[in-house]
Amino acid sequence: MTERYDAIVIGAGHNGLVCAIRLAQSGKRVLLLEAANRVGGLAVTEEFHDGFWVSTGAQLLHQLQPAVMKAIGVRVPSVVERMATVVLAEDGDHVRLLDNDVSGPASGEAAAFAEFRQLGLRLARFLNQQFLRRPPRFDGDTRRLARLGLGLRLLGKADMRELLRLVGQNMHDEVNARFSHPLLKAAICLDAVTGTHTGPRSPGSVVTWLHRLAGQDGAVSQPAGGVGAVSEALAARAVKLGVELRTGQPVDRIVVDNGRVAGVESGGERFESWTVISNADPKTTVQRLVGERHFETPYLKRIHHYRSDGNVAKLHLALDGLPEAAGLDDTDFQSRLLIAPGEDAIEAAFNPAKYGEFSADPVMEISLPSAADDRCAPEGQHVLSAIVQYAPYRLAGGWTDDARDRYTDLCLQTLSRYFPDISRRVVALELMTPVDIEHRFGVYGGHWHHGEIGLDQFMFTRPVVGASQYRQPLDGLWLCGAGTHPGGGVSGAPGYNAAEAILELEQRR
Repeated sequence: MTERYDAIVIGAGHNGLVCAIRLAQSGKRVLLLEAANRVGGLAVTEEFHDGFWVSTGAQLLHQLQPAVMKAIGVRVPSVVERMATVVLAEDGDHVRLLDNDVSGPASGEAAAFAEFRQLGLRLARFLNQQFLRRPPRFDGDTRRLARLGLGLRLLGKADMRELLRLVGQNMHDEVNARFSHPLLKAAICLDAVTGTHTGPRSPGSVVTWLHRLAGQDGAVSQPAGGVGAVSEALAARAVKLGVELRTGQPVDRIVVDNGRVAGVESGGERFESWTVISNADPKTTVQRLVGERHFETPYLKRIHHYRSDGNVAKLHLALDGLPEAAGLDDTDFQSRLLIAPGEDAIEAAFNPAKYGEFSADPVMEISLPSAADDRCAPEGQHVLSAIVQYAPYRLAGGWTDDARDRYTDLCLQTLSRYFPDISRRVVALELMTPVDIEHRFGVYGGHWHHGEIGLDQFMFTRPVVGASQYRQPLDGLWLCGAGTHPGGGVSGAPGYNAAEAILELEQRR
């Protein structure tokens, strides 16, 4: 007998879990199918070497939506609530940032930094209001357009003018107009481009910085047990609410009958529902799970041109102890550590990626989760996790074993300029390129945001025009992942918003 559900969610990443929870809270019978043998997708904590655990994808939290977590009744404790940022200097004269404070050689620019950050937070709070709503359409969606306009007006004349000025601005020019110290400028620029195929000079990079500030009011935190603890807590809540969660069960296809979704097929089984919500990325959903023959050509063209090639690698190191570093104390190792000598160095690292090459001088965001959470590594040992920019998905010549080895060596050489003993402390390592992310997590192009966050793929146009409100141009099909508004990062907002849109549509019928 074929099982029938009120809704079927594909993918138990954090957004799929949030969507399933919200629907279950409303009394829906929900089936949640996950291809992997564990929940979380890219928001997962995994053992990459005996006793060494790391957050495989996103390594810290900066966008998790408190309003969403409160609404669904989930709380995840942190071992570090507000992480400092240390921008490393080879001579040990580092720049330290925490909230509005600046110490070190850039301390003389603390007032200017605080002013700029406070402006960013005000604008990010406005964006965050929009992140927790469906974006308006431009075809008569007057209620949502009016709400957006009112929000802009409430910013006040000065901040509204600044937002409109900054929307298309590049961060390189913005920081050079405000600051002089290269490490301070680099810290801001790196936050504007991390996880993207853009450099500080790319138009719109200020918007990606605001996107990063939204969610936790600018705070960066380390959850106890790693980012995977968020997914585990969500899964426990979903099961408690009656969601039927099945791991190790990939979906083979979304069933379409008479021009509308009718369910899914998985492992020879068929599960029926008039509502199917995909937490997979837009291209995977349309091209593989549904099939292009079920969509109109204009929509397929927009999906085809949706930019979703990843440009970031993850490097995980198992270390036999804390590495040496001039000018760092034990507390500093509980901070975000950035390797970026300046804003121009970040742009220089990006330039080769435009042509399918990786930089000889990569820039990095580093954390040592074991410095604050002893569950991450055996006693006295440590784990280092680095987000490495830039590593193009379409590397010229491909990610061969030789290319991987050369890139790994480059990363270690870069690290050794700041941690001289790092190579001899390495017990084991893991490098994940965008190709690895694609194969391991089923994300098209290995882009961990499920697609670029840019002016043409943001809010009203994410993922594409005509499909920005989670509902797709195939009756019964919805998206709830990072490829939808408001985009990537561990936030939960796409999943929650998608569920709200489904429930609202049902109420209108």
